[in-house]
Amino acid sequence: MTSQMKLAAYFNPTGHHVASWRHPRAQRDANVSIEHYVEMAQAAERAKFDMVFLADSNATREAHIDAISRSVQFVAHFEPLTLLSALAMVTKRIGLTGTASTTYQEPYNLARKFASLDHISHGRAGWNLVTSAQPAEAANFGRDRLLNHAERYGRAREFAQVVQGLWDSWDDDAFVRDVESGLYFDPTKMHELNHKGEHFRVRGPLNVPRPVQGYPVMVQAGASDEGRELAAEFAEAIFSPHLNIPAAQTYYNDVKERMQSKYNRDPNHLKILPGLSVVVAESDDKAAEDFDRLQSLIHPMVGREILSTMLGGIDLSPYSLDEPLPDPLPPTNGSKGHYDSIVAMARKENLTIRQLGERCAGARGKNSIHGGPKKVADYMEEWFTSKACDGFCVLPPYMPGQHVDFCDMVIPELQKRGIFRKEYEGATLRENLGLARPKSRYAKG
Repeated sequence: MTSQMKLAAYFNPTGHHVASWRHPRAQRDANVSIEHYVEMAQAAERAKFDMVFLADSNATREAHIDAISRSVQFVAHFEPLTLLSALAMVTKRIGLTGTASTTYQEPYNLARKFASLDHISHGRAGWNLVTSAQPAEAANFGRDRLLNHAERYGRAREFAQVVQGLWDSWDDDAFVRDVESGLYFDPTKMHELNHKGEHFRVRGPLNVPRPVQGYPVMVQAGASDEGRELAAEFAEAIFSPHLNIPAAQTYYNDVKERMQSKYNRDPNHLKILPGLSVVVAESDDKAAEDFDRLQSLIHPMVGREILSTMLGGIDLSPYSLDEPLPDPLPPTNGSKGHYDSIVAMARKENLTIRQLGERCAGARGKNSIHGGPKKVADYMEEWFTSKACDGFCVLPPYMPGQHVDFCDMVIPELQKRGIFRKEYEGATLRENLGLARPKSRYAKG
């Protein structure tokens, strides 16, 4: 059987493009419209996407007020797990993955929320594990400073270990509910974790039964060395930031080799899904027109501020919009994957700050393509067959318009080529991703 790609649908409220809300085919009040998200999730399920993915942050994004007041993304929107629980009631097969930070939560609370979502959705929950990197987030939790990169990842590793331990608090068959004997659960099948580590002390047990999937699917997005290590140990899907096939292949091979050699994990049990922003239309020319229209809606100040954020908060205001990035750039404590990819692109193409801002603000540093269905499918197939990825995290530039167009135009083309499913393989997110259900650490044999 021909191997088939996996697809996640990344839902920013009005779309991934920074000017998305200004497009006539966008839902301008999407950030507070449950009807919008229901429509988008059901469209993705009809198209047989593996999962819906919701990003998140613990702060309104910091930027110059003239820029932030023209933006939608990471300003004011639904909390992901609340929204995903609602979407679980109006979908049946598609996975429901949300972002939750290890920096500003406790393992017990988070384990409880995702275990609940997994039961509510009958086994479709996924956790995108992130370490928060924005100073504004620290300020909202009484912190005087942002934890440095190594501190964040050290905490995240222990956090993930504790969460998985809590998910094993109850054996799968612990709740006997025997009316005749009066026994609700078997006391031998409840387990206290009693974790005592560098960052956390957690007794347990979790007060939610073991999740339907054993563990909700673990998703990660780190491109730094610490991020790759965390992914190799825990992740079952990765949203990667790479912009070309050679860089993506290097990352793909590195993380999967670490999985096997250091953690004795099957490389097939991790799906690497680069972000891809797609503008599709009936023809290449019409797609180019739509793309150019979107780009024309980006305000220069918005472009510069988005670029600054993606470079880790570097202040670019002292520099002319029509000059290249300063060389050298000051160091950053932000995402290394975004920083390296953007700087490499800027140097290679000799882009000005204005041009780089437009480029990054449009797809916010992610890979992008515009064209007819065949051109888009050709591009995706080349990445997939070159072992640069296991599929994609699709970033509709504006919604509902481009999400619906991708479902109606690109999905049938991928299905015709035999590289994407026509029906779901199973009932749970794990089953559809081809991932094994993890055994409890307390299981015998």
